[in-house]
Amino acid sequence: MFEQIFVENITEIFLLAVGASFIQRTTGFGFGIFIMTLLPFLMPSYGEATALSGLLAFTTSLIASIKYRRFITWRRLIPILSIFLITSTIAISVLSKMENGTIRFILGFILIFVSIWFAFLNKRIRFGTTLPYQLGAGSVSGLMGGFFGMHGPPAVLYFISCEKDKEHYMGMIQTYAVITNVTMLIVRFYNGYVTPVVWTSYLYGLAGLVIGILAGNWAYNRIPNRLFTYFVYGYIGISGLIIFLTA
Repeated sequence: MFEQIFVENITEIFLLAVGASFIQRTTGFGFGIFIMTLLPFLMPSYGEATALSGLLAFTTSLIASIKYRRFITWRRLIPILSIFLITSTIAISVLSKMENGTIRFILGFILIFVSIWFAFLNKRIRFGTTLPYQLGAGSVSGLMGGFFGMHGPPAVLYFISCEKDKEHYMGMIQTYAVITNVTMLIVRFYNGYVTPVVWTSYLYGLAGLVIGILAGNWAYNRIPNRLFTYFVYGYIGISGLIIFLTA
């Protein structure tokens, strides 16, 4: 089984890593949404697929968070991270007991709706930087990350509304992604999802990350600030459509 997985699926894992890292580097999120459309079919279990997605996403975000570290405001980051730790741990712990088809269907619909709503009303909608907003975004992000390996959208909507430009947004969301992925990886390791198959797949995926990050960096630098929010909202909508159709 182990040899068969990598003889047949090494190219698919590599290409998925290229596409997912390109999206993550360009928009600040979306790695898990993109890669988890196909990765569960290439790995021995759904839990191992989320573990591999988390490892690769962590590596992609770490590189970007180092680059944008001077744009990080820790007092706005720590509360949302704290509640994420609690909700994602609970979600991962009950993952094996969960029927996710119906929930993915609902999740896809919600993301499509939210992307359209924010795209047309983003000038009037502003999330505050107060504790209730931070706890709400962190809670939903933790549940989505634990269950689906895609915790970006709630945090994206919060940070892109609060931060003054795309550099501050990128610094905050990538640092958030680094810390949250580390948290979920520890819990997944404890639950037995980080297996030798996952580590071997990760090594193959690293080559794809290099290509995707370089291409994403080129694209990111050419998106004007005034269009960046619409670009992000658009990908949230596409993400919802992908989840909706693959539920």
